[in-house]
Amino acid sequence: MKPVSSPVKRLALENLIPVLQPASLKEATTAETLRATGAELMVVAAYGLILPQAVLDIPRLGAINIHASLLPRWRGAAPIQRALLAGDRETGVCIMQMAAGLDTGPVLLSESLPISDADNAQTLHDRLADLGAGLVVTAVDSLERGECPPKAQPAEGATYAAKVDKMEARIDWTRPAVEIWRKVRAFNPHPGAVSRLKEGEVKIWRAVPVPASGAPGVVLESGPRGIVVACGEGSLRIEELQRAGGKRLLPGDFLSGHPLAPGERFGN
Repeated sequence: MKPVSSPVKRLALENLIPVLQPASLKEATTAETLRATGAELMVVAAYGLILPQAVLDIPRLGAINIHASLLPRWRGAAPIQRALLAGDRETGVCIMQMAAGLDTGPVLLSESLPISDADNAQTLHDRLADLGAGLVVTAVDSLERGECPPKAQPAEGATYAAKVDKMEARIDWTRPAVEIWRKVRAFNPHPGAVSRLKEGEVKIWRAVPVPASGAPGVVLESGPRGIVVACGEGSLRIEELQRAGGKRLLPGDFLSGHPLAPGERFGN
């Protein structure tokens, strides 16, 4: 429960590079401090503050952002989770010039990658981070040589990736199994897809759709291979879950401490 410096900050301090962490970028003194660095380019990655136009205008080459989607699809705070929830088969990274709008600036470079059925938000994040790290280096080199012309985003196909609300993580077993499966993947590792079970709650971390049917929420099978729960369409085989305050467990380990028989029910 103590603040911990990020790897970027630690590396900067080890190399005597000043680190500025303002609570807001709207203060005139902050803008002046940034201007005094003489930086020609500003690179933004996973930054939680809005950059005012006065700040964007400071560097000669402007400010570029590493965005984890193929713009204009999934502008906004949670592009990775929204892509998984929507069942997208591919995503990617865009290096874009920052403008006053929300992820509306022209794109300098982009590259796509497929989304696999095994991906969750963490694995997809990590693959996109690797892709973005290489792509932004290429963009910086190209900008320095004047070889990276910006391309305006198309007007068609724009979607908004709203910030994840914790209430979205609750499982509604009347929904199709495929939809719930996407939710499990999109909310792993945060905040975790949640369901009622008996007198408490469980988080479901890994599951796959299976062709079985029954009343939504009812347990159809229960064993070491998984816990099969009926959905509004099809069923879901749970392969990893966790009770509140407990550890993530495989079905066999979970059932040894919390027996669950066919006919029992998961709730919304």
